[in-house]
Amino acid sequence: MTRRGFLGIRLNHPAQLVVLAYGTAIFTGTALLMLPVAVRGPGGGGAFLPAFFTSTSAICVTGLITVDTPEYWSGFGHAVILGLIQLGGFGIMTLASVAAVFVSHRLGLRSRMLAQAETGAIDLGDVRRILAGVALFTVVFELATTIVLTGAFWINHDEPFLGALRLGVFHAISAFNNAGFALFSDSLMGFVADPWVSVTVSLAVISGGIGFPVWLDLRRNPRRSRRWSLHTKMTLSITAALLVIAFLTVVLFEWDNPGTLGPLDVPGKLVAGFFQATMPRTAGFNSIDIAEMNEPTHLVTILLMFIGGGSASTAGGVKVTTVAVIALMVWAELRGDPDVSRFGRRIPPAAQRQALSVVLIGLAALFAGNLLLLVFSPFGLTETLFEAASAFGTVGLSLGITPALDGAAQMVLIVLMFLGRVGPITIGTALVLREHERLYRYPEERPIVG
Repeated sequence: MTRRGFLGIRLNHPAQLVVLAYGTAIFTGTALLMLPVAVRGPGGGGAFLPAFFTSTSAICVTGLITVDTPEYWSGFGHAVILGLIQLGGFGIMTLASVAAVFVSHRLGLRSRMLAQAETGAIDLGDVRRILAGVALFTVVFELATTIVLTGAFWINHDEPFLGALRLGVFHAISAFNNAGFALFSDSLMGFVADPWVSVTVSLAVISGGIGFPVWLDLRRNPRRSRRWSLHTKMTLSITAALLVIAFLTVVLFEWDNPGTLGPLDVPGKLVAGFFQATMPRTAGFNSIDIAEMNEPTHLVTILLMFIGGGSASTAGGVKVTTVAVIALMVWAELRGDPDVSRFGRRIPPAAQRQALSVVLIGLAALFAGNLLLLVFSPFGLTETLFEAASAFGTVGLSLGITPALDGAAQMVLIVLMFLGRVGPITIGTALVLREHERLYRYPEERPIVG
């Protein structure tokens, strides 16, 4: 059954709307960034590939760049990038929520009631409330972040008020939407030991990366953790665990590294360690030189970038709950438990299959993208894998090789950014909507496993 969809195009699946909407936004942003007014200096407009790459990175809230953002793009270009970031961040939460509505609509009445009670799923009549809630959620966090950052740039760093306000607005939106774009050529390395900038940006990144469903659940039950949904409990617990792992990784492996934390005093190291711990799963800001980090830190960072943040959030990756379900499946198998459960709730087999599918498809995309980068670039495995994971996870951290890649390699990163942004939603929704019961079952036969 088809429905009249976006721009009059007939859509057979709601996931097609997600792909089409993001693709349209990317090409619109590319056209705007190619205008002469979008670049600094006289002459023609921006070249196609830098504009296309930047537009994709902005709408996919990634943060990877091929040109210096503050130097290459004009004020108009910065405004376009900021608009794309806001659209990408707001749209990803909105479209994810609407996709959840489509899923709930296709389920039976009993399943819909269970899904609504367990995950806070919202029915079709509440689409307006979804949009209003996401908008309010976005404005509150971005406004609070803007106020603190503006004051920090104005008071602590002697920026004129209007300049501080411009920096505050841009970095607040970029941080909350987990985009990682900065108006400084060295990202936020100039504020490595400044807690007002570093901690504020970190908290905004964490807030955006948790996800709208979690915040909605916390708003409904702020002091009753027992009434939180399984999704909320898993997201918060796994996010906290990964933040601790990331913080310990940075502090332990980089404490004496002269290229990263080594020159800082103890408070500065702790601030920088916390800041960098929040970035690998979500945003591409950096306050230390990523290329100078030790190999163990690079490896853990790659893993965290692949995992990503919370579902229906501004973060990318395969999402923390997806990986948590996989881990719980392994734990149940090791214990010989027939059910996969957590926090007193059993996880259905369909959700287990979906989680496994999303992770395996993500690994396949990461492998293929890294292989192509090795073919099209002169860089080694660590460099290409880091950039590929950053692109697929829509993180934006870089070892500095992206600007040096040729056109073919940059196109690989563009595809990875797009897949990383629309893939988890598209795949997850498609798997649920295709779920159906057969009227027959094949005879059972067990293959040798392991």
